[in-house]
Amino acid sequence: MTKTAFITGASSGIGRATAIALAQSGFQLVVTGRRRERLEELVQQVAPTPVHILTFDVRDRAATEAAVAGLPADFQDVAVLINNAGGAHGLAPIQDGDPNDWDAMLDGNVKGLLNVTKALLPGMTQRNRGHIINISSVAGSEVYANGNVYCASKAAVSALTKGMRLDLLAHNIRVAEINPGAVETEFSEVRFKGDTSRAASVYKGFEPLTAEDVADVIQFMVTRPPHVNIAEVLLFPAAQAAATTIKKDL
Repeated sequence: MTKTAFITGASSGIGRATAIALAQSGFQLVVTGRRRERLEELVQQVAPTPVHILTFDVRDRAATEAAVAGLPADFQDVAVLINNAGGAHGLAPIQDGDPNDWDAMLDGNVKGLLNVTKALLPGMTQRNRGHIINISSVAGSEVYANGNVYCASKAAVSALTKGMRLDLLAHNIRVAEINPGAVETEFSEVRFKGDTSRAASVYKGFEPLTAEDVADVIQFMVTRPPHVNIAEVLLFPAAQAAATTIKKDL
């Protein structure tokens, strides 16, 4: 029986690259996001892999529950969950932060992860198997100036991963996290509200990770034998040594 991977935030970046990598590994896919046209392009790219598209906002608990409840029978046995949806919004000292940005990060990065996981866990616990990978960040363990709420949200993801791993041990559900450093995706464009030149400047002078680099590691993690759980990965480009320590050739 073909295994099903459920990937949130699959319309771009790490989520999209992970969907392609897992399709190549023989998984069928449930891909979620808010940009249906991007997801339809992904379906064409991974053809003939079976793919089911869900368009909902992970921050909306009712919409998340309804989307999962409506999965076709052939896609209900979710073996792998990749909690990828989320992002950074703004980069300001705490006193100048926008509460709307705070809500977006806490609701997306933390509550969204919880909403999707909660909706899929009944099936995993009933089947007594599953694999959950949460996409966190080096920011979850290293707080940097002006990163305050984003760093806090990713620290919460790391704490939740550890708690989930403890709670789900009895159900043979593997839980892990991957913590990338500098990855060139749409991440910085979102953080800087569409300022593409400022976003591009983040990655000048060194070779950052690509979404495909992260997806390669996720692919490796989910294809290990059932008795192996790569519980935590910190992934940097070679030019990076810590969250804000990057060697740039300017």
